Amino acid sequence: MSDTPADYSGTTPDGTAYDLHGTDDKPPIALIHGLGLCREIWAPLLPELQRHYRVINYDLYGHGDSVPVPDIASLSVYADQLRTLLDHLQVDAVAVVGFSIGGMINRRFAMDYPARVSALAILNSPHNRGEEAQTMVEQRAASVREQGILSTLPDACKRWFTPAFLDSTDCADVVRQWRERVDPESYAQAAWVLANGVRELINPEPPITCPALVVTCQNDSGSTPAMSHDIAAEIEGAQTLIVPELQHLGLMEAPDVFTDAILKFLDGTLK
Repeated sequence: MSDTPADYSGTTPDGTAYDLHGTDDKPPIALIHGLGLCREIWAPLLPELQRHYRVINYDLYGHGDSVPVPDIASLSVYADQLRTLLDHLQVDAVAVVGFSIGGMINRRFAMDYPARVSALAILNSPHNRGEEAQTMVEQRAASVREQGILSTLPDACKRWFTPAFLDSTDCADVVRQWRERVDPESYAQAAWVLANGVRELINPEPPITCPALVVTCQNDSGSTPAMSHDIAAEIEGAQTLIVPELQHLGLMEAPDVFTDAILKFLDGTLK
């Protein structure tokens, strides 16, 4: 867990595990992790984020300490999980920072509950892949149940981290530990949502109108710079940032870069 202890940890009546960091007189932000991960991925960012904001950090259904997905998974099911959490915490509107599938969920949340969103930070999140690539991604997601949740991890880590970082740290072991905590059925369903859900986010209807920052890494093969520019082009006034050299999990490899980008954006938007 984080070296920064939570001010409060709890579980909602529907089984969502969460932590609160920072004092409640600060603007609230919510953090959404990626597929097969958990809320611990945000640990390096928390010390600075909580200095400026009230941070709501939670586990998606079936991940970390949250209960398995209670229904057939979809982006709207995950968006409703966040709405229920905010209702439980009596938070009216929040800035939502989402990584990978989290950046899909926060877009869906902005479409389903626009009055509840003050800003979006969309990190390393996929978008229009083109039909051929989209079909291949969906086929891989459909085979997760047969392969098992750990079968693809070694190859995935090579796509997610630069070779030097992968060889010199225990990042692969950390990611494996997080994935081992995931409910297998929830993982299979979430993998399908990650693959298929982009279809409902292309040219979003209703349009997303809140301030937005779209970030990815130069060598992220699954959430490419072109995808980030496309996402931003569909949200009026959205900003785009491409982090040089890094791959999909640049968030773990260079957390300070992401912390600075998020704070710069939110400080300019919420204060």
